[in-house]
Amino acid sequence: MGVAKVALVVNPVDTVLDDIIDKVAIDIIQLHGHETPERVMQVRARYGLPVMKAVGVAGPEDIADLDIYGQVADMLLVDAKPPKNAAMLGGNGVPFDWRLIAGRRWPVPWLLAGGLTAENVSQAVDLTGARQVDLSSGVESAPGVKDPAMIAKFCAAAHRR
Repeated sequence: MGVAKVALVVNPVDTVLDDIIDKVAIDIIQLHGHETPERVMQVRARYGLPVMKAVGVAGPEDIADLDIYGQVADMLLVDAKPPKNAAMLGGNGVPFDWRLIAGRRWPVPWLLAGGLTAENVSQAVDLTGARQVDLSSGVESAPGVKDPAMIAKFCAAAHRR
């Protein structure tokens, strides 16, 4: 297992991506905004890098988006749709109903995100079949402050399953 350098961006214009790529040797571009499937394809073609598309899920009506983006992205990040009036599009610490994607697969690798903690990661993985997870707020002692003990607890819980 290695380390991948991921540029997590929200609705980036080309000049922003140009600047990032000029300054940092990244491995993957993660689009975490309201990018269209066409924009995902444009980014892939322009930069020649794998693109991971975050897709928010709140209900059954959102599953079709996963199918669409699974055709144009190199990876999917299946995340909880942010609550109304949320300040951020991700990292809100809110899970979605994992039963919505139980047994589902897409033509590209995918990661599960959204409200994952040491206490629920086993259940989330068992229910969804996720082979990879992504987390942020689930290991924070305060917004934006990662807690090493919480990270260790999460990793131990994820590896136990």
